Amino acid sequence: KSIKTFFFLTVVLIITGCSLPKLFQVVINQGNLIDNEMLGKLEVGMTESQVKYIMGTPLIIDTFYPRRWDYYTSIAQGDNKFAETKVTLYFEESLLVKWEGDLPTEEVESK
Repeated sequence: KSIKTFFFLTVVLIITGCSLPKLFQVVINQGNLIDNEMLGKLEVGMTESQVKYIMGTPLIIDTFYPRRWDYYTSIAQGDNKFAETKVTLYFEESLLVKWEGDLPTEEVESK
């Protein structure tokens, strides 16, 4: 009888353990982390390699629009998103012509 009780309690604990609220959730950083210092170093007329040196490799280089680079950042913990940033850079003849997007603050704008 004690084995049946032990088995029953074990099964109940396992089943209810799956439905308990999550006590610890890891903060997940995805994409390119972009800050004001990086954006402040960008200048119109920079080459693609200079931009990659400052910003890192873009998350998305579209095959159909190779002159457009997208940098995306998402910081989340569980279902809560703390930050979501998207910055798009545009090139003509391999030179930076402008950038736009959800910049971290309003201090940095496209030149």
